[in-house]
Amino acid sequence: MVSEALQVSARLAIPEAEIVERFVRASGAGGQNVNKVSSAVELRFDVAGSPSLPEPLRARLLARRDRRLTEGGVLVIDAQRFRTQERNRVDARERLAEFIRAGMVVPKARVATKPTHGSRMRRLEQKKERAQVKRGRSQRNWE
Repeated sequence: MVSEALQVSARLAIPEAEIVERFVRASGAGGQNVNKVSSAVELRFDVAGSPSLPEPLRARLLARRDRRLTEGGVLVIDAQRFRTQERNRVDARERLAEFIRAGMVVPKARVATKPTHGSRMRRLEQKKERAQVKRGRSQRNWE
């Protein structure tokens, strides 16, 4: 069975009470079994209302442009890769943990820099060469 809390990292665990699972019938090929057994898992996790997520992490997760996030800040993960309900359940939880781990990486702040003298000179040289090519095309001294 699945453990009491979903361990995302050494310092972060999601309690079982915050994860909502619903078992539905999987779509696609699968023979007669697909019409009888609810093996697909729809996992829901309220990112916006979760007390176990730190505020900066919550803000980064909600700022992501992910189609699995609803307007209300609920993450919906559909897992139906496997034929058994238990494997789909583990897969959905692992994908939730991976989503949260991706948000834990703090993006490095960009430091504004000026172009180097050499790069400015190269740019101006390229502009002069290009202008020369275009000037050569426009002259109408054909004989």
